[in-house]
Amino acid sequence: MNTISFTRPLSTLVLSIAPALLVTACAADKPPAPSSAASVAVVAPPAAPPARTEPTAGTIAIADPVRRACGIPDEDAFFAFDSSALVSTDIRPLDLVAKCFSTGPLAGRAMRLVGHADPRGPSEYNMTLGQRRADSVEGYLDLHGVDRTHVETTSRGAMDATGHDESGWTRDRRVDVTLGG
Repeated sequence: MNTISFTRPLSTLVLSIAPALLVTACAADKPPAPSSAASVAVVAPPAAPPARTEPTAGTIAIADPVRRACGIPDEDAFFAFDSSALVSTDIRPLDLVAKCFSTGPLAGRAMRLVGHADPRGPSEYNMTLGQRRADSVEGYLDLHGVDRTHVETTSRGAMDATGHDESGWTRDRRVDVTLGG
């Protein structure tokens, strides 16, 4: 029969392997299954700037050649801070753009939509937000008769931002509507 001889006391041996046993035991534990009444936490994206409480907006800037060709008055469509959703004030100018590029004087012509953001978020976030804004406008125009194959979308993020306060940042949050190349 083999016997094991220890030169240290048994208590020292137990204390030296206890941390390893604890880690192994904890790693094997499964988290408790959520109950049907458990609430779901919504986590904001880490790169997003902090939420603002004051009303803010930006514009859809329709280039002069497009406005003249389509007979569009100088009106704005608005984006809220940290948003790419179109709101009711967007409808009239975008409907006029859609009509002009689908059945009006610019039917069949290429259009370019360039999304912009104010400078308060990280660069990558602002590029993504600008692209979402341009894509949002493209989606609206597509639903209203503008052929997507004639629309190019891109983002400049905050690269062209000039604002230093809320008034300036409002102008930075926009989508430029121009004739395509």
